[in-house]
Amino acid sequence: MATYLITGASRGIGLELTKQLLDLPASQVSKIFAVARTTDTGLLQELVQKHSDRIVPISASVQDNASVQKAVEAVKANLQGKGLDVLVNNAGVMDHSPGKIGSMETDQLTWTLDINVVGVQRVTAAFLPLLEQGTQKKIVNISSGFGSFAYVAYTAAIPADAYNISKAALNMLTVRYAHQYADAGFTVVALSPGWIKTDMGSQDADLSVEVGVAEVKRVILESGKEQNGKFLNINVPKTDEMKWSYDGQDIPW
Repeated sequence: MATYLITGASRGIGLELTKQLLDLPASQVSKIFAVARTTDTGLLQELVQKHSDRIVPISASVQDNASVQKAVEAVKANLQGKGLDVLVNNAGVMDHSPGKIGSMETDQLTWTLDINVVGVQRVTAAFLPLLEQGTQKKIVNISSGFGSFAYVAYTAAIPADAYNISKAALNMLTVRYAHQYADAGFTVVALSPGWIKTDMGSQDADLSVEVGVAEVKRVILESGKEQNGKFLNINVPKTDEMKWSYDGQDIPW
């Protein structure tokens, strides 16, 4: 009966992950705290109405300390003395900056880092006390192969410099948590969800949101202490139409 908190739950990967986890029995996933800037979107509200006993929508911004602390209090009150089992840091943004990195606006980089990296730190640090009371103590940071130094030759030409930089920084944040909280029984991983057909990924992406997120869900459910500190990949058989490979093997940093 695990409890989950998912940021960026109103759309894309976060919304689909919330939906697919709710398809599992309550004995496996008892409650999901769906965190988003705006929780009154149609699709999320449909899930709330359908699973009112298992999903709690929480309006919060990962960019705002007070907002995150308010979310902590709301989750704590709902858990009624129990801990939080799984945190999925999914909220994120992606820039599409034309030109080379030398022309990237510093405001663009600052904004991207604040959401993709500092926002993850805000949320993770704030919810640590509740995670320490949980049974699984699992933190999953949604990263990207674009953040891999080993893949730079393949991603350097893609016009998303701030995004790539932020995901590399997120990976280091993940590893630092993994090493420092291993003795406390935590599992902290970075997970690349693949190129998925969302607003961020575009309709040119390799994977439908249903297929990609099904793999994200599987990896989250199956990951344990032996995966602590790893950069995980999904596993989807390659087709001629796919531009990237998702072989289920750990991604090189």
